[in-house]
Amino acid sequence: MQAQRFEQKYLVDEVTALRIRDFVQSQLSLDEFGEGKENFSYPVHSLYLDSNDLILARETINGNKNRFKLRIRFYNSNPDTPVFFEVKRRMNNCILKKRGGVRHDAVDWLLAGHIPEYSHLVSKDPKQLVALQEFCVKAQQMHARPKVHISYLREAYVHPTNNSVRVTLDREVRASYEPTARLSTEMIRPERPFGKDVILELKFTNHFPNWFGDLVRFFGCMQCGAAKYVEGAEILGFVQMRDRSSMDPAPNDFEVAPATIVLPKA
Repeated sequence: MQAQRFEQKYLVDEVTALRIRDFVQSQLSLDEFGEGKENFSYPVHSLYLDSNDLILARETINGNKNRFKLRIRFYNSNPDTPVFFEVKRRMNNCILKKRGGVRHDAVDWLLAGHIPEYSHLVSKDPKQLVALQEFCVKAQQMHARPKVHISYLREAYVHPTNNSVRVTLDREVRASYEPTARLSTEMIRPERPFGKDVILELKFTNHFPNWFGDLVRFFGCMQCGAAKYVEGAEILGFVQMRDRSSMDPAPNDFEVAPATIVLPKA
């Protein structure tokens, strides 16, 4: 599990984002994945799962203080690279995230409801197995299936010695309806829920750094909600998505197996 973290989100234009970049570079180091990349950014893809009535999206819209999201994160279409099953939970203002790295060829098997095993993982770390089991339990309980593919370009800055502070700038956020787990970076008729705006996220694990406050005041940033999945689902159309669920692959493609997963005792 990732240490508890707090996140604050802001929408800024590109000119402001470039000025924020200069400000942040005096405090943090560029994330290693952005080194040598155009605009210091790398692509991020997430396939969000939800029930047919989109209960997870609606919990965010309703402002439920304790909620979670289920997503499969991947960074390219190479079948030899791992993908990550993630449970991102919000408890009041605190963010907790669990994830397990999984072999690409195990994704369909797991979404069909089969019991997760160490052989499905790219790491033998027992914490990753527990994270994968929790994802699968929650997905089975709510009959969650793939709904929305979200992609964006991430520019990230981190504390040079620990993970206590992180700043990200997410550009070109796109959303497309995706009822399968094909995990391709190619998107079908994507929409831009945030237009040309850049999502600035200030993340910290303990106390709010004083220079975060300086950044917000100097650039006139206004904190807001910028949930990529929910905004993407809204711009795609909730009604259309529910109607399309009747055209999803046959139930057997993602049928929940009768086996029950039991999480190991702590």
